[in-house]
Amino acid sequence: MIDAISAAVVRHRRPLLLAGLLVAAGNAAAMGYAPAVARASTLPLLLLALTLLILAVIRMGTRPAALVVLPRNAAFASPVPAWRVLLALGLLGQSSATAGSYLRSVDAGTATTSEVVIGLLWLALIALLVATAWRGHSVRLSPDGVRTMGLLGSRMIPWEAGPRVEGPSNDTQSTLRLPLTIANPALVRRRGLVGRPAIPVDGVQPGFLASVIDHYVAHPDHRATIGTPDEYRRLVTDLRGTAG
Repeated sequence: MIDAISAAVVRHRRPLLLAGLLVAAGNAAAMGYAPAVARASTLPLLLLALTLLILAVIRMGTRPAALVVLPRNAAFASPVPAWRVLLALGLLGQSSATAGSYLRSVDAGTATTSEVVIGLLWLALIALLVATAWRGHSVRLSPDGVRTMGLLGSRMIPWEAGPRVEGPSNDTQSTLRLPLTIANPALVRRRGLVGRPAIPVDGVQPGFLASVIDHYVAHPDHRATIGTPDEYRRLVTDLRGTAG
């Protein structure tokens, strides 16, 4: 049941996030200017937000040993993590309460600078989470290399740069990022703000993704067909044979 819900949430994440933004905006306006409406909607919205947050926590521990095949983009991508979408939707409810409280303070003339700063910082964080959930895939492997997407930027690492991922000792670890070393950093292209080189593994088993990247570093002859179903089947079969 949870798997089916999570799959539906990922598949329809953009309409759901848009609906969540509209509901949050409506609830904030109601809390600020229509208290009677807010009192009727607060409890159902709170229960829905709490349910979504609980589901997000449950799904954090579930990461498949699989990639998504994107033939149109000539890429393999890490699955969109359902927990990230659920978390964004759940926190939208809380953010609407924060915005509504601020609107009430402004209307009453009691708003303070600290309330404004804290409220804006919180809303900025929610906006980043929503944007990340909207975008989807954190890692894409293409014939050209590995692209990683973060909250504020992205990094493109050509295969020729020699990326090497330090896989975990076991996939039960709760890490969301794997350390990454690059033999030739000068070839790496960056956009926006990025931190230290790392591979996000919020939606895929860390050991599996590390093995895939290592495979294409070691086998340049297989890179040209990345993004095709046939190549993905060959890759999975080869990795299973290596593991066996």
